Amino acid sequence: MYSIGDLSKRTGVKIPTIRYYEQMGLIAAADRSRGNQRRYTKDGLARLSFIRHARDLGLSLADIHELVDLSHAPDRPCAEAHSITARHLESINAKLQRLRNLQRELKRIAALPDDGTIGACSVIQALADHALCETDHKPIKA
Repeated sequence: MYSIGDLSKRTGVKIPTIRYYEQMGLIAAADRSRGNQRRYTKDGLARLSFIRHARDLGLSLADIHELVDLSHAPDRPCAEAHSITARHLESINAKLQRLRNLQRELKRIAALPDDGTIGACSVIQALADHALCETDHKPIKA
């Protein structure tokens, strides 16, 4: 059995986050000791490690919840899990393309000539007028 502090140290997940995951149903509610401390099993540790790894890979809590639900039905086909990861990969690829566009635009702006004063600074002018940009670089949504 593990205390919430032990779980936190072993997984790197902060205690309030562990409580939140428990409230969301991502990890099973812990049994309580006589002193009313949460006590987690090896399964709880494994589940939290799974969640932490999935979060490190950028999966949303909604996707993780789906994967956790799938893990409760070991005889179901794995296609749904593959679909979730494929959807996430597609999102990452779109973000990477947006980041490449940002990089290209910022390099272009940084290389623009000017006379060295803020009054004629090409960076300031480019940031003030989006029409001067050459690439699409709307904000990336997480």
